[in-house]
Amino acid sequence: MTLRRHIISLLAAASLVATQASAAPLVLATKSFTEQHILSALTVQYLQKKGFQVQPQTNIATVISRNAMINKQIDMTWEYTGTSLIIFNHINKRMTPQETYDTVKKLDAKHGLVWLKPADMNNTYAFAMQRKRAEAEHITTMSQMVAKIENIRQTDPDKNWLLGLDLEFSGRSDGMKPLQKAYQMELDRPQIRQMDPGLVYNAIRDGFVDAGLIYTTDGRIKGFDLKVLEDDKGFFPSYAVTPVVRKDTLEANPGLEEALNTLSDQLNNETIIDLNAKVDIEHQSPQQVARDFLQSKGLL
Repeated sequence: MTLRRHIISLLAAASLVATQASAAPLVLATKSFTEQHILSALTVQYLQKKGFQVQPQTNIATVISRNAMINKQIDMTWEYTGTSLIIFNHINKRMTPQETYDTVKKLDAKHGLVWLKPADMNNTYAFAMQRKRAEAEHITTMSQMVAKIENIRQTDPDKNWLLGLDLEFSGRSDGMKPLQKAYQMELDRPQIRQMDPGLVYNAIRDGFVDAGLIYTTDGRIKGFDLKVLEDDKGFFPSYAVTPVVRKDTLEANPGLEEALNTLSDQLNNETIIDLNAKVDIEHQSPQQVARDFLQSKGLL
């Protein structure tokens, strides 16, 4: 490259950074749990490194965030495909992960929202047990758990197999009742223990319940040595976390789409479980966890 071309290239890059720096900050909304706090920290730090100004808004309720994006009060968020499919678009049809993504991408485009590259992770529901117990009883799937429950019902009716559930799932129209139907799972009321979602993990670890409903990317899976049971009938929807950005925001910010897709490329279930565990089990801050991770990937 000649000296003249090199100088022109440097001036163009400086102009782009200056333009981004002088523009209004990009407003990023994230929800009120650990994983989203980490995603917020990752996004803020990486985009700032790329020359963008970012204003994070954390602990924003799902529906409020959605409405704010449509009303152009928020520029971007990390959303889950299943949330858009079921909560925003009211579709309860069972779909593959790719079908779910394609459907919400098409439907949300009508609202001026662009779904970028989904991360290779799925923060959906699952049932989990103590790993040592699951291995001792040879239970690796939901169907095997249901068979165990039924065997106890038939052979030892005085003994209850206890399931830990959060209050929301127990009463949802797409929750416990259709799950029981899909797996032909007979349960008596005393077998269900309802509690705060966060307490389910402790209840499994401490043997207060035999199995419990968890989220598949929670750091306590690793921290408490839990065994996630395979949803072998494919009941639970796909919840792939994905950067979602307003179309006009992308058009006004060259390089933003590439940067967010780069972040999405770094995430999978194993990675996010590790990052979540550093916050929830090791009590590191989301900001420190994000910084260490980005540096390990050469992104800072």
